[in-house]
Amino acid sequence: MSIGMVRPDLPLAAVNPVAKVAATIPLSIALVLTLDPVSAGVAIVCELIVFMAIGLGSLLWSPRTLPVWIAAPLTGLSMVLYGAPSGATFWEFGLIHISEGSLEIGLATMTRVIAIALPAVVLFLTIDPTDFADGLAQTLRLPARFVLGALAALRLVGSSIDDWRTLALARRARGVADRGVIRRSLGQAFALLVLAIRRGSTLATAMEARGFGASAERTWARRVHFGGTEWVVIVVGCLVAAISVTAAVVTGSWNLVWS
Repeated sequence: MSIGMVRPDLPLAAVNPVAKVAATIPLSIALVLTLDPVSAGVAIVCELIVFMAIGLGSLLWSPRTLPVWIAAPLTGLSMVLYGAPSGATFWEFGLIHISEGSLEIGLATMTRVIAIALPAVVLFLTIDPTDFADGLAQTLRLPARFVLGALAALRLVGSSIDDWRTLALARRARGVADRGVIRRSLGQAFALLVLAIRRGSTLATAMEARGFGASAERTWARRVHFGGTEWVVIVVGCLVAAISVTAAVVTGSWNLVWS
């Protein structure tokens, strides 16, 4: 599933993207304020139940979410090895100090990363960049010039990836790829930067010629709707955050990060 291509049959694909982004904000704020495994663990369970119930269960284990499942344990492991030691010590070697406190911090960090990143990635897979730009401009009333510029940049991400592959093949065909990895990568990155600047200049000129820089109010080919379904999505996000916080407070594990 490439950028800009969202399957229309996916659940929530027709929902205003602004509502889907707004639904993740309460939970993100709640989990950033605390460092405990209970709130994040409850949030993960709620997220799995919600996504499975609405038919997005397949996206939870898709290759797009693989970075979340890899990065979260690695983040937790780093906290286990190098976190502030407290309580009983299980193993110590140099800077590595595994203790009861570091294990708790590592578990809390891992679950918090999953709880915050998983819904963001899954919901992003149901968002079309053009629909998102329409929502930002029409629902939130953000400046059209900023929104359309961001949309154009997002659309070009896929082109940059293809350009990187093309440059690598071209340099290999000319024998330039036989150099060291660092030197080859730096040269290829500079070539990609030059190509991106040229493409950006051409795109900016084309957008200005079509009136994208005009100060007058723009018209939109597709009108964005924000109704009952969008509010339901936001309410569900708030409920997940409330349930997670309540569970942590009731069990006594609520732990503000600055306390």
